[in-house]
Amino acid sequence: MTIADPVALAQALIRCPSVTPADAGALDVLADTLRPLGFACHRLRFAEPGTAAVENLYARIGTQGPNFCFAGHTDVVPPGNAKLWRHDPFAGVIKNGTLFGRGAADMKSAIAAFVAAAARYLATGKPFGSLSLLITGDEEGIAINGTPKLLDWLGQQGERLDHCLVGEPTATSRAGDTIKIGRRGSLNVRLTVRGIQGHVAYPGNAANPLPAIAALVARLSGDVLDAGSAHFDPSTLAFTTIDTGNQATNVIPAQATAGFNIRFSDLHTPDSLKARVANIVEAVRRDFACEIETVYQVSGVAFLTKPGAFTQLLSDAAHKVTGTRPTYSTTGGTSDARFIKDHCPVAELGLSNATMHKANECATVADIHVLTDIYSEVIAAYFANPPR
Repeated sequence: MTIADPVALAQALIRCPSVTPADAGALDVLADTLRPLGFACHRLRFAEPGTAAVENLYARIGTQGPNFCFAGHTDVVPPGNAKLWRHDPFAGVIKNGTLFGRGAADMKSAIAAFVAAAARYLATGKPFGSLSLLITGDEEGIAINGTPKLLDWLGQQGERLDHCLVGEPTATSRAGDTIKIGRRGSLNVRLTVRGIQGHVAYPGNAANPLPAIAALVARLSGDVLDAGSAHFDPSTLAFTTIDTGNQATNVIPAQATAGFNIRFSDLHTPDSLKARVANIVEAVRRDFACEIETVYQVSGVAFLTKPGAFTQLLSDAAHKVTGTRPTYSTTGGTSDARFIKDHCPVAELGLSNATMHKANECATVADIHVLTDIYSEVIAAYFANPPR
């Protein structure tokens, strides 16, 4: 493997079965590649009480500003049923110009592409401020012992990030066709309606929680949150479960639960949505004279990096390499950019997301090289004329 070969490095990373929160040597592979380039590598292990410890890496070359940071994760989701894979998910097999393996798309290949791009730039001897990589092993998990802790550590060390590029798989077709300039927020809600268990033949002696749950599902599902905004699609509310835990056919259950998720635009905050949900819950509680418990969990808030000098630099780099102007987007799930946005402007640019989290996850060798070329252009343009 040569340092400037992104495909070989991607294979080496894929061959580390780093299913969250295991590291399985992935960060060793990365650090061993970065140190010969001159990067100072800091391995950081974090563990909140009651959670599994997570290995993380912050690597930096240079001591001056601006500090251009690449953020990503070496952890991956489980491969699932191995029989559905054409090749061992952790073998990093290349077949007919395509690299197969868990993490090929999300997002070990992007990490490899950025390292190769950084090596190219450093070999030119051109001036720069600082290049850094912020790599976590907790993005696919609970995201507690990864990027948030790394960012806290950076603050304690007096480290400043001026701009950040996240290598998530943002493309819809080929590398560089889409740049994420923001993400929707995510709010999970669990509702529990408590009744009184009883025999179905004597419903008057019970309090059935199911009609209230049904009303909650209908009213919340029918609540149109918004029509979208300048950079966001309409917010959505989708139920994910309705359950009583009742296997009997002759028993009215004592309680019923339902869960839903709201993916929301920049027109809302978690507090405004909680208030909206609470109003509907209160109306149902009054109508059915029942007890309803509501539990909220915020996974992230909506954010936007407004189009400007930084996003234009990324767009120009992608256009220069591919000949096509990328689309700005805020669709998809959450990413660690939701934490980074509180520290510096951040955007996401990577490979196709068509196979992420699927069996036979893959990325074409050609696309990995295209992404490396894009990242090379980004680095060169950034230090030639740092965005303000």
